Amino acid sequence: MEQWQRSRAQKRGGGQPIVSIDAHTAEERYRLEPRDERTPEAIYEHRWAMALLDQVLGRLQQEFSEAGKDELFNTLRNYMVEGATEMSYAEGARRLGMSEAALRKAVERLRLRYQELFRQEIAHTVTSPAEVEDELRHLQTVMRG
Repeated sequence: MEQWQRSRAQKRGGGQPIVSIDAHTAEERYRLEPRDERTPEAIYEHRWAMALLDQVLGRLQQEFSEAGKDELFNTLRNYMVEGATEMSYAEGARRLGMSEAALRKAVERLRLRYQELFRQEIAHTVTSPAEVEDELRHLQTVMRG
């Protein structure tokens, strides 16, 4: 009987160190977390906008991948947001074996295609094409915080 109890205790984590949960320490950690003063609705809208941006980026990446241009996409994406990368256009162009002017043009085309795909995604979320511009303005406001 005693051996049976010991074997069952092992199955429930017997012989493992006990982890103490100190409520005071947990509360201190929580208190030090940054506070988000936004309303739940604002947080939801921001997360939705971020998910939408990620979805569009995923579609764009898929297009490049299907065309066999993964390396090009991985370099160009660094330049999608102005000033988001430390890599100069000259360095990026050298890595890709193209001129700096060609890289700048490719980045411009990437940004335009991203905007086009973003508009398409927005169009799927509204009831009429006339609402697309309003939704875009609203998302810009949401992203600014």
